[in-house]
Amino acid sequence: MMQSDVILIRTPRFGDERGWFQEVWSRQRMAAFGLDYDFVQDNQSLSVQPGVVRGLHFQRPPMAQAKLVRCVRGAILDVVVDLRRGAPTFGHSYTVRLDDQSGEQLLVPPHFAHGFMTLMPHTEVAYKVTAPYAPDHEGGVAWDDAALSIDWPFPRDQVQLSERDRLWPRLAELDTPFSGQGPSQLRRLDLTCAVA
Repeated sequence: MMQSDVILIRTPRFGDERGWFQEVWSRQRMAAFGLDYDFVQDNQSLSVQPGVVRGLHFQRPPMAQAKLVRCVRGAILDVVVDLRRGAPTFGHSYTVRLDDQSGEQLLVPPHFAHGFMTLMPHTEVAYKVTAPYAPDHEGGVAWDDAALSIDWPFPRDQVQLSERDRLWPRLAELDTPFSGQGPSQLRRLDLTCAVA
């Protein structure tokens, strides 16, 4: 798999009368599929109300972050935007529903802006990153930029947003630090069928 692609990963859950167990990341196992990332920090957020938007965020090199995102309680619409100027998919957005029932995770390469909207009350999102948070390198794109063609499930007047996230520029105004030639795409990696 190309490391410019966004990967929706499903790993198996093993259940019994107690509940279930899931291995969410194995560096050795994922490297066999070309996904060799060194995660250095784990983050978790709680959003009390539906309609909370966090994003669209990224970090500039040398602190650019790949992310592995999962919803551990509730549900979100997870959104990523290709920021590689010169790539045929520059500005293209991909959306995926993540929730606590499916156990799916989204692997986001460093050259994507990332954000999400909560769909349920008391939603918790956990994610791993390949570089620590670096305020001097952070950037973002306006969540409601029409050029991104994101179909948000809540209308603008029902969205809760931080003041910082209200101020990000539109894509056309963004001085992106990323460039590329090949297209990106959303791929699926289903490891549930690989387990006996």
